[in-house]
Amino acid sequence: MKTTKRAKTTTNSKSAQRAYTPTPQEIVDLYKQMLFIRRFEEHCDKAYRQDKIGGYLHLYIGQEALALGFIHHLRPEDRVLGHYRDHAYVLALGSDPRAVMAELYGKVTGLCRGKGGSMHLYDKANNFLGGYGIVGDVTGIATGVAFAQKYEETGGVTLCFFGDGAMNAGLLHESLNMAGLWKLPVIYIVENNKYAMGTPVERHSAVTNLAQRASVYGFPSKQIDGMDLLNVLDEAKAIIDHVRTHQEPYFVEAIVYRFVGHGAADITDPGSYRTREEVEEWRKRDPLTNLQQYLLAHNLATEADLKLWDEQAREQVADAARFADESPDPDPSELYMHVLAD
Repeated sequence: MKTTKRAKTTTNSKSAQRAYTPTPQEIVDLYKQMLFIRRFEEHCDKAYRQDKIGGYLHLYIGQEALALGFIHHLRPEDRVLGHYRDHAYVLALGSDPRAVMAELYGKVTGLCRGKGGSMHLYDKANNFLGGYGIVGDVTGIATGVAFAQKYEETGGVTLCFFGDGAMNAGLLHESLNMAGLWKLPVIYIVENNKYAMGTPVERHSAVTNLAQRASVYGFPSKQIDGMDLLNVLDEAKAIIDHVRTHQEPYFVEAIVYRFVGHGAADITDPGSYRTREEVEEWRKRDPLTNLQQYLLAHNLATEADLKLWDEQAREQVADAARFADESPDPDPSELYMHVLAD
């Protein structure tokens, strides 16, 4: 009787041979990017409470290493799609911070002319094909993008980011099956930050190892540490190279943690479902502060350098905020523009 071969599932382990070793300058540049994203998100949190940002707001604080580590290895022919916690993706891809902030402020100078807001950023010029607000829906769209890449023989790879709550969406499993069947060049990256809103993964997934859960669709799956930038850089290089070379999907479960609540409007979050002790324990693994220590320990920066870079990041954020504040609101006629494709 013929048996079905299950895709191999692996867990993260430190190997003697790294797939990627960044140069000292790369590490410094990535630290500056991570610092800027952190300061950008901190400002957004404040601006939301000042009623400058409407709608809803989900911050990426604590998870920055994952987005930066994967996006660092992309080429012009690659594409990225994400969920509604999406600011870090566009900033890492090179979107203008002024246009990103203006979009969050609902201004006509924003990436989507003020009509997308925080959860629905889009920047085709920088290969970000959208943040999506419906849990799990991004997987179907990303699968279609990867199909187009294969059909048109672009050589590109699609990154699809989503949260652990999306693991229970039927569309996700239909997409994984289709991608495995058609051998599409897509990397599904579940950002397992332990909670789907306020529901721990142990209460919403019968199999809590999400990489193992996704291993039945005929392509590789792996669990990695998403809190360590150098580790993510290494893992991401090997995974992206595999997909580009073998033209098949890959599923990644990245273990991460958000230091803020699920959404900025959740005043009682995180205290209502996780302990202060848990948050503080995870803060010991803060990718930003740990990379600071790495820079100091390896003589890649001094305390004066860190202070200067922080001041520069804060000024860049302040500049983006000033631009957003001074930008005009959309004209009411914008309601009828860019609704249908020409």
